[in-house]
Amino acid sequence: MRRKVLETLSDIWVMTQRDVRRYLRLPQLLLTNIILNVVLLLLFNYVFGGAIQTGGVAYIQYFLPGFLAQSVVFGSTQTSVGISEDLSKGLIDRFRSLPMARVAFLSGRVFSDAIRYLILIVIMIGVGYAAGFRFEAGFIPAFLGVWLIVLFGIALTWLGVFIGISVKDVETAQVAGFVWVFPLVFASSLYVPIETMPSWLQVFAEINPVTPMVDTIRGLSWGTDISSSLWKILVWDTGIILITLPLALRKYRLLAK
Repeated sequence: MRRKVLETLSDIWVMTQRDVRRYLRLPQLLLTNIILNVVLLLLFNYVFGGAIQTGGVAYIQYFLPGFLAQSVVFGSTQTSVGISEDLSKGLIDRFRSLPMARVAFLSGRVFSDAIRYLILIVIMIGVGYAAGFRFEAGFIPAFLGVWLIVLFGIALTWLGVFIGISVKDVETAQVAGFVWVFPLVFASSLYVPIETMPSWLQVFAEINPVTPMVDTIRGLSWGTDISSSLWKILVWDTGIILITLPLALRKYRLLAK
């Protein structure tokens, strides 16, 4: 049993390296993503920041924690497209012929995307610091916040994997990915306080997983209480993974038959 687990972990590591090498061979994939996020961050801060009321808090302090969460939400749509592209190229048939754990192909993609998220988050925090953002609560809460965002990204990436392996078509994966992303991002506390929304929309925003994620990162940034939002986002992360991971693996096994 132990040997099988170690072999599975080794296979996952190999597939993770495969996907990481793709970013090294094609650095423009990661670079364009970074540039886009930097441009969006600066635009929102300097163009819209002065027009949005955030209760006396500088807009960059209010917005950046949410923007970090947004980066992994949108990043998960790239996972859907990437999985669909791999399937359309017939890679599933190649990997099926190899003596490797079937979970390795999908898990490798998830963990390589987690590395991508981590790189992007660190860079965006650096840009945020240049624009005036500060982790007022210190290093440890900031460190915890970064890994909570990565965990959130891993959960959503498994959802992206399931979507990508279900539609099996690159163009459809692009559309299907954004169908669920936009409501989560915009109907949350990411851009504006949810108290400013219509009452019916506030109900959705309260149960939206992006809201507790954003509120937790803000609390860790500002040094405020996160007890309410932290357990909510951990429950969401766990629930998403427990549902989408086995569904994605089942779908993958069916495709491999």
